[in-house]
Amino acid sequence: MNIPYVGSGPYCYANAFAMMFGAAAPSTAVIEFSTASPFGMQLIGGRLPFFDPYGWDPERGFDDALAALGWSSDVARGGTAEEALSGLKSALTHGPVWVGPVEMGYLTHQPGMKEPIEADHYVVVLEVDEERVLMHDPQGYPFALLPLTDFMAAWAAKTVAYGTPYTMRTRFVRQRNVTEVDIIKAAIPAAKQWLSMEHAPVMPAGSLGNSRAAEALAELVADNCDDALRGHLIHFAVRVGARRTSDAAACLARIGSVDAAVIVAEQARLIGSLQHPLVVGDDRRAAAALMNLVPTYDRLRAVL
Repeated sequence: MNIPYVGSGPYCYANAFAMMFGAAAPSTAVIEFSTASPFGMQLIGGRLPFFDPYGWDPERGFDDALAALGWSSDVARGGTAEEALSGLKSALTHGPVWVGPVEMGYLTHQPGMKEPIEADHYVVVLEVDEERVLMHDPQGYPFALLPLTDFMAAWAAKTVAYGTPYTMRTRFVRQRNVTEVDIIKAAIPAAKQWLSMEHAPVMPAGSLGNSRAAEALAELVADNCDDALRGHLIHFAVRVGARRTSDAAACLARIGSVDAAVIVAEQARLIGSLQHPLVVGDDRRAAAALMNLVPTYDRLRAVL
């Protein structure tokens, strides 16, 4: 039985979208599902693991997600810092603005943040003046105030591995009313495409996907789990990977895809089971869980 998780966790863009949609927002589980993020695994450059599809990043999932969700938005990207700030101020006259990716390390309202950590994040900006930015930060900080200089450094996103500096989405419009079940069904084609790895972009040398990624990560964890890899896994990758797969299992069950739901629920349990052994240094047990994850991707692709 899959008991869906409810609680805190790194669901920044799903939470940010939900804030922009307001009272018409579907659940964050359905929003996350619509991006296709739960369908795969990747090991970038042979070293950096994520429990999301090979070649995927959030920006690559947003257009498909908005289409499935029945919404549209205007997107602005790039330009100079002065142009971006001017555009943000203008956009705020029409309501909150969805901003990201930003470099989380410059969000100095978060304890311990004072320099880049190469972590992407998304926020909803509410107000801007000459000195500060008021935002809802879905990391757990409503109505956070941030010095404008720190916000602009974060928004430049120079240390984020994807996306374009100064990206924001505005003028969210609901194009049609769709049920959550309809959203889930509409997202399945993109999910299958990402799981197949057939349309992934050019990846860094040594990158692997799905079963090969799980097997290679098991070897890394067993033989050479350094502090950087361990920290990435226990503070982000495992937490979000277990949650999004658990949510995906619940979504699949809602549309009657029972066999797929069972497999994805198994993935959620295996990914979640990595947390304690990695924290306490029981790397052999973590590696064994990853090896159990290996065959699930081919099984899921066959079922879908």
